[in-house]
Amino acid sequence: MNSVRLLNFSFIIINFMFMTLFKFSFGQGMAPSSAPSPSNDGTTIDQGIAYVLLLVALAITYLVH
Repeated sequence: MNSVRLLNFSFIIINFMFMTLFKFSFGQGMAPSSAPSPSNDGTTIDQGIAYVLLLVALAITYLVH
């Protein structure tokens, strides 16, 4: 029974991680503007990788503990 609860909890956590990574917007799209889009300097990508690694470390720590 304990392993079923652990599996259920880990399934919920993994689903929550996927929901936060893949935010779907089902609203009406915005019209394209004539201005160029701002360039990305890479900090957003680095921060996203850091959050994913943090969540993986948290999940591993939970499973080992």
